[in-house]
Amino acid sequence: MKLPLNHLWQTARVSSRDLVVVLHGRGDSSHGFEWLQSEIAIDSLNFLLLDAPNSYFTGFSWYDLPPRQLPGILESRRLLAKVFAETAANGFPPQNTFLFGFSQGCLLTLEFGARHTDRLAGYIGISGYCYDPEALLREMNPEVNTGDWLITHGTHDELLPVENTRAQINRLKQGGFDIDFREYRKDHSVDFDRELPEIRSWMKQRLLHKL
Repeated sequence: MKLPLNHLWQTARVSSRDLVVVLHGRGDSSHGFEWLQSEIAIDSLNFLLLDAPNSYFTGFSWYDLPPRQLPGILESRRLLAKVFAETAANGFPPQNTFLFGFSQGCLLTLEFGARHTDRLAGYIGISGYCYDPEALLREMNPEVNTGDWLITHGTHDELLPVENTRAQINRLKQGGFDIDFREYRKDHSVDFDRELPEIRSWMKQRLLHKL
């Protein structure tokens, strides 16, 4: 595949057209989520781990720090549209593809996924926020609003306070956006004991549903 972003590819343990596209957080890279495939442990899932387009210290970022986020968000959305066009052209249809993002990647999961022309198998965002809930409600593709959204956050997140994200998600839900929002006793990280098993179960349910 000729993708517009550097990436790592992890092949499924069994031949499959199921795919997870993974977006890391600020300062991280595709290597930061190499563990995810073995932890999710669903044999049919291929994993595409993307590097964000902008250098940030030893890693990368999807957009600039506040209040200069919007230009980078728009550019990252444009690049992700190219990524999904390429994966679909190579035999990984949108309905078989999950979008998974952490922190900045969670924001892009919302900002790109809700506007994307195609409905995906599911959308998972961890420890992030929404840039502009009102704009998202105005511009979202109604076909993606099917209950296939899982957004999680930590009640002890020191970087992105849960109160802000909770209020944004509540506004999206009030506007008709069907999101499963779950909170965990954790900081700005992934909880391997409770959160990740629940994400695994949530993904399995959607894979079974499409069979």
